[in-house]
Amino acid sequence: MVLISQKCRYALRALFELAYRNSDSPAKTAQIASAQHIPPRFLEVIMAQLRQGGFVESRRGKSGGYVLARQADTITVGEIIEFVQGPIDVTSAGLANGPSAKGDHAFGQLWNDVTVAMSNVYANTTFAHLINEEKNAAYVPNYSI
Repeated sequence: MVLISQKCRYALRALFELAYRNSDSPAKTAQIASAQHIPPRFLEVIMAQLRQGGFVESRRGKSGGYVLARQADTITVGEIIEFVQGPIDVTSAGLANGPSAKGDHAFGQLWNDVTVAMSNVYANTTFAHLINEEKNAAYVPNYSI
């Protein structure tokens, strides 16, 4: 099983928050941390890393903070996962720790297919898509009379 690290989850949530705000007004680290339940000190480290990666821009001053460096429809979940924790690979989950056994090739192909499928989902999921999903889920029509 491929585990997404807590740091990576926080990075994804921080970018989600900035994309959800959809504003040119910078968001302070404390605002992002509060909205997404991320420890503020850890978020500062993550935001610095995301800034170095070109995903966010920081603005200085009293009304400073962070904004997305690119449009939400051009930043993918896959980019962030690979940037924060490296390539997506489930093959190590299926490798035997001993002599070759019947099925090694078949299982190796399975793990490769799973890796490709997961990578494709992550690579084709933008933050704009996630925002749309969230907004559609938040709308619950009230049919009461």
